Amino acid sequence: MSIRGVFCAASTPVSANGDVDTKRFIAHAKNLLTDGCNGVALLGTTGEANSFSIAERKVLLEAAVAASIQPSQLMPGTGLSAIADTVDLTRHALSLGVTRVVMLPPFYYKNVSDDGVFTAYARIFDSIADDRLRVILYHIPQMSAVPISHELIARLLKAYPTTVVGIKDSAGDFANMQAMLKAFPGFSVLAGADPLMKPLLEAGGHGCITATSNLIGQQLATVFAHFANPAMAAEVEAAQARIVAVRNISSKYVQIPAIKALIAHRYGDAAWAEVRPPLVKLSREHYSEIDTAMAALT
Repeated sequence: MSIRGVFCAASTPVSANGDVDTKRFIAHAKNLLTDGCNGVALLGTTGEANSFSIAERKVLLEAAVAASIQPSQLMPGTGLSAIADTVDLTRHALSLGVTRVVMLPPFYYKNVSDDGVFTAYARIFDSIADDRLRVILYHIPQMSAVPISHELIARLLKAYPTTVVGIKDSAGDFANMQAMLKAFPGFSVLAGADPLMKPLLEAGGHGCITATSNLIGQQLATVFAHFANPAMAAEVEAAQARIVAVRNISSKYVQIPAIKALIAHRYGDAAWAEVRPPLVKLSREHYSEIDTAMAALT
């Protein structure tokens, strides 16, 4: 049941008026797979998912499948505040043959109990009632304010052992990831921050779902494939240095606009810089800084 690999938390291109640009997305998704990513985790935080309607999210996933990206290579975010909407999006993914999803807990109400979050997940899974479904829980309390506790994971694994198969930990707490590896053997623990994938793999982890993999998929794939191979130590260290350097560049700015600016730099395509409100794209000054910083790395 384990899910292993490098999965890109893919950015979603939009036009100047905010419409989803499926053509650019498909081209980018295929490039990510060519880079060596094992899959595309579309419509997550980096993908601005919560700024898009359910209909828009369905259209983008349908476009990816229609463009001959294999359903097994897609891992959409389907968690919304309303249980019925999460069920709807997840059923839609399954209807396309996409069986692996990343699922936020209902996130509008804060300070909810584990009992409440467990009941929400249980109603989602029971409503869908599809043995094919594989769920990666999404722990990003700095955004959702609804953490995924170890006690909650244990309850979900007991009740839904073939459905709940892993977690994306975007809290940046490496000790928490290590503790989950010890507490839940066979449960996929995936880093949400690129530089943490290597130490997580060394601790027995399973890979990553990360934003900067929009730019450094090749390096992440090198680390994933060879981190335990002494003969490839120099290549792995060089790849890890690049991963850290690009992540550090993106971290100097608001993350999502920064990732889009970096993708615009990658393709020489300024259209990639557009974001959907309430986000605001980076200033020309910041673009210039990013261009200079990236040029210095090559």
